[in-house]
Amino acid sequence: MFHIVLFEPEIPQNTGNIGRLCVGTESTLHLIQPMRFILTDKALKRAGLDYWPNLNLQIHNSIEEIYAMFPQERIFLASTKVKKCYWDIKYQKDDVFVFGPESRGLPIELLNKYPEQGIRIPMSNKIRSINLANSVAIIMYEAVRQINCFF
Repeated sequence: MFHIVLFEPEIPQNTGNIGRLCVGTESTLHLIQPMRFILTDKALKRAGLDYWPNLNLQIHNSIEEIYAMFPQERIFLASTKVKKCYWDIKYQKDDVFVFGPESRGLPIELLNKYPEQGIRIPMSNKIRSINLANSVAIIMYEAVRQINCFF
């Protein structure tokens, strides 16, 4: 249904949870290297439960591979550093959502290169960001809601 891209993920538990979300929505998980864990990590497997074998998983060496695979205008870059709210987009099946690493988010160079593709989740200024797995769930299920795809 959708494509979730994790740019250089760092925390295996988040990736495991996101993998589980992808299985639940019949979406593909794309991981862009380098990752700060290995795919056999116990924390990743525990968070993904027994759903991990059902995950459509693709590993990439760079974000450029994602831009070569999908139309640029359907790739959305989730970041706290942009203005447009995630609910301001009309989503379509096969849209691509790119999320940055937990400690630093997406590179500013990428956000500057594709300024129209940036989306954010509004939040209080008392926190820097929302947990990565929660952010993926918020945006993914808004897209699911919009296209009226209930399993």
